[in-house]
Amino acid sequence: MEKIKQALDKARQERKQGTGQVARQPAQPVVDLSSIKYTKTQSVEGSHERMRENRLVSSMEHGEYTDALKILSTQVLQRMKENHWSSIAVTSPRKAEGKTTIALNLGISISKEVEYTVLVVDANMRHGNMHEYFGIKPKHGLSEYLTSDIELSDVLINPKGLDHFVILPSGSPLQASSELLGSPKMCSLVEELTSRYPKRIIIFDLPPVLETADTLAFVPCVDSALVVVEDDVTKESDLKTAIELLSVTNIIGTVLNKSMY
Repeated sequence: MEKIKQALDKARQERKQGTGQVARQPAQPVVDLSSIKYTKTQSVEGSHERMRENRLVSSMEHGEYTDALKILSTQVLQRMKENHWSSIAVTSPRKAEGKTTIALNLGISISKEVEYTVLVVDANMRHGNMHEYFGIKPKHGLSEYLTSDIELSDVLINPKGLDHFVILPSGSPLQASSELLGSPKMCSLVEELTSRYPKRIIIFDLPPVLETADTLAFVPCVDSALVVVEDDVTKESDLKTAIELLSVTNIIGTVLNKSMY
């Protein structure tokens, strides 16, 4: 907890000084979204079976589950449009509460909107597994981009069949991840990703708030955050602590996951 408190104090200080948040102008409308073609981004065939097993809406029939995620994406998008936000962090108080599933489904749902493209970044650099949800085996990811000179296009992947939707895998596991996530290069990456295409939404799948200092080191770089909690599992005290720690950014709300009601 001491490292988390240090990260929180640093983030608040940067926010006061104006160096922890990248200033951006509202994105301009896209005239013709169909004109956007991924010429350098890898287009990779994923496994529909794996996507279905991992409950991704792109491989599921319409029903209560897909409707609930559509309502969530609509509410999130409305808040982001109202405030001219383009980046959002998805996290949870503890591990295994379903944040990656929510982050991906949120991105897939938004990418189906007429005027938006979406990039989902696996920023869980210690235990990232987003690519496994698609049955994809990337060669490089975020960790390689931050620690070497490879091009951004070398780590971006468009799962075939998902138009206007791109993922950035986490790459090789790194233990010094909090330092990299809070680095100037990472914040510069956020700026580049949000400015590369107009009307693009960037979703960052981050580690649990109470497990490491990684999330707190990074959240000052993004516009907003969404907190995922697991029904009958997440402790109220953990949620309150997570919300307090995330106060350095704009919290859109919470998502009750794995609910039977």
